[in-house]
Amino acid sequence: MNSLKKIFVAALVMMVSVSSFADTTTSTQKIDQTQPYVMMKEVANQTFSRLKKEQKAIHENPQLLKVIVEQELMPYVNSTYAALKLLGPNLRGAKRSDVEAFIKAFHNYLVSSYAQVLTQYTNQTVEFGPKPRMDENRRIVSVKVNIIDTPRPNIQLEFKLIKDRKTGQWSAFDMIAEGVSLLSSKQSEWSGEIRQQGILEVAQRLQKLADKPIQFQSASKK
Repeated sequence: MNSLKKIFVAALVMMVSVSSFADTTTSTQKIDQTQPYVMMKEVANQTFSRLKKEQKAIHENPQLLKVIVEQELMPYVNSTYAALKLLGPNLRGAKRSDVEAFIKAFHNYLVSSYAQVLTQYTNQTVEFGPKPRMDENRRIVSVKVNIIDTPRPNIQLEFKLIKDRKTGQWSAFDMIAEGVSLLSSKQSEWSGEIRQQGILEVAQRLQKLADKPIQFQSASKK
């Protein structure tokens, strides 16, 4: 695994630990989204508390990780906003049904990606940076964190969160790992395919990726 890929794997781990349907066996506490810095910490605590509690069930059925991601993380991730930013200029003249299909597929792709990354999480320590300065007119804020993964070098991350003008709630939409935006990276990777193949074609490909079963590394190598 090259160094850039390692950074993004770690970034996804962190996104999962601080990001964003109902399982009758779990009572998920709704977290206040009006304070982004506090929200990220609370989501991390709640998510990993559940992961620890359900480790046996997760190893018996890794697909449970998708349920956990959907319930614990995705309510705090603005996947729609991120998907629209990814499409960018490709939105001009696009069919609404194709855009809706892409948004849904991208959401499912994130769920599957985060769930798969959770199988790689070990015992990294997460340190939050200083609380960002807030004011009523500010709509986008950044929260900085460090992943401590001794003896490997620390990984510096920055999470972008956006405020909903109507509700006043915050949600994550991008992460910057060692100066590189994951959203911009994916936009560069997919924009050519979207132009050449169309939004719906790429959406269908993302959905196929999202449908792949979750596997622990040891199981996938057998």
